[in-house]
Amino acid sequence: MMPLLQQILTEAGCADREDVVQAVDEACYNQISFVEPVLDCEGVREREFLMALAATLNLPWWEGGTDKPIEPALRKHLPAEIALRHRVLPVAFETGVENEPDTLHLATFDPLSLVTHQRIASTILHPVVWHVGQRTRVVEGIQRLYGLGADTFEKILRGRADWASEELGDEITVLDEPENEEASVVRFVNQIIRRGLEQRATDIHVEPQQDRLRIRYRIDGRLEELAVPENIKSLQASVIARLKIMARLDIAEKRLPQDGRINLEMEGLPIDVRVATIPSVEGESISLRLLSQQAMTLDRLGLTDTMRPVIEELLKLPNGIILITGPTGSGKSTTLYAFLSEMNQTHRRIVTIEDPVEYKMPGMVQIAVKPEIGLTFATGLRSILRGDPNVVMVGEMRDLETTEIAIRAALTGHLVFSTLHTNDAIGGITRLVDMGVEPFLVSSAVRAFFAQRLVRKLCPLCKQPAEFERDYLKSIDFPSHVSGKIMRAVGCEACRGSGYQGRVSIYEVILLTHALQHLINSRAHPAEFQKQALRDGYVPMRGYGFQKVLAGETTIEEVLSVTAMERTVDPVTRTSPSPLLQAA
Repeated sequence: MMPLLQQILTEAGCADREDVVQAVDEACYNQISFVEPVLDCEGVREREFLMALAATLNLPWWEGGTDKPIEPALRKHLPAEIALRHRVLPVAFETGVENEPDTLHLATFDPLSLVTHQRIASTILHPVVWHVGQRTRVVEGIQRLYGLGADTFEKILRGRADWASEELGDEITVLDEPENEEASVVRFVNQIIRRGLEQRATDIHVEPQQDRLRIRYRIDGRLEELAVPENIKSLQASVIARLKIMARLDIAEKRLPQDGRINLEMEGLPIDVRVATIPSVEGESISLRLLSQQAMTLDRLGLTDTMRPVIEELLKLPNGIILITGPTGSGKSTTLYAFLSEMNQTHRRIVTIEDPVEYKMPGMVQIAVKPEIGLTFATGLRSILRGDPNVVMVGEMRDLETTEIAIRAALTGHLVFSTLHTNDAIGGITRLVDMGVEPFLVSSAVRAFFAQRLVRKLCPLCKQPAEFERDYLKSIDFPSHVSGKIMRAVGCEACRGSGYQGRVSIYEVILLTHALQHLINSRAHPAEFQKQALRDGYVPMRGYGFQKVLAGETTIEEVLSVTAMERTVDPVTRTSPSPLLQAA
């Protein structure tokens, strides 16, 4: 290698690596820039290498980052196609004073690319000042400035006449297959979905506004807006039509809501997408729920050492009802599938009825309700009970008829799982009674009420210890005598500056002991249920969440945001689950 190059690599701490030396030699032999091949080598510290390169070339360093906004007006100084193809980001524009010319400042991670310099020189008429920045930050800045698919969008507008829905082509289900050279709406929609999957989004919302088309991802429970080309509104009808074609919906029907499904494949893995359209005054809004087909297991729920034995013993029960409560989006379905996956064995016949079937589980019989042909939860459940099941899962107890049939199934020797929409586990008792179920049937059939929420998990790369006033911790009933370290969210590139990566469930479970059954039969006040559950060893959801805080998995703020203030119980003194289950 050249002495100057050897010096750069030495300063970056990667001169003696065989793969780095080989990548540089091959790049020099092929007369191309060696920067990107070196960055692709395993173990190369990107920042140190690029800073050493910038210092050697006497070029200014561009720090960038999500906390440093880039002026949208910079888009007009460099076409999106060039910025995205050569990964060059305009970061500043200086207007010339008197006889001085205007100057454009560009950031790149590869200042040695001859092709990039030639293209910029033939396109930009102003003098250019080059800056060097990290590859990840340059690429992220380009996406924020121009929006996802900006190069595709420019090509569409240049070659676009009228995009009729018939011209959008057949459904494409492989997101990462080689793209055609010809830009199209198909490619742009695929980019939207692919980006959502890469960022671990659970939902994608395409929402027409008066002057723009807004696209948002729900990541770790929070909505984040996707940067898109500013003139994307002109392609609104084509984008929505493409999504409806992929979901096999009626593209001519724009006045009524529709539901569909898309089967995708990315990197060889199947992905189901539930699609729902909503007619609005600005056009049809489309929501996509991204459902990964990963195996559901108890290990994925992140249960504590005190909660897992409770669940394992409940799953061994021969009959009864186990209800999971919580609002929409709290992870009830995931928990149910994890329970069923644990029980899915050859000697058990498991039948489910759902609306819709979210996860396809081999070894189980799954039924999707179809009210338009008379297949409701109640009618389907009646048929299921004639099919000799051991375990039954009802997607939701929506009405008295379905609930009564489920209770009858539990009393005749079946183990039934279902969900309710209530705020807490105690609320499940009052909800069933309010629906018209006799209290003695509730106490006889139900074995346990679960309530759950989802909280964001701390990013393992940037979380740091936190300090709180003792009076504050006491005011929220935080356990002061339990060992553990409280952490706080900081934010880094890996977690997009949020400080969190992924989500974990927090639970509370009420087991119906003899004492609690007696209170239900006597129609006691819900406050009495709470007091008796606490005496039986019930840990409220906030107390369970604080266990996750002390384990370093989440923050106090996350737990407080999804739980109500109530008296908590010391998790260390929790009653063993075995006697409670035996009493139930």
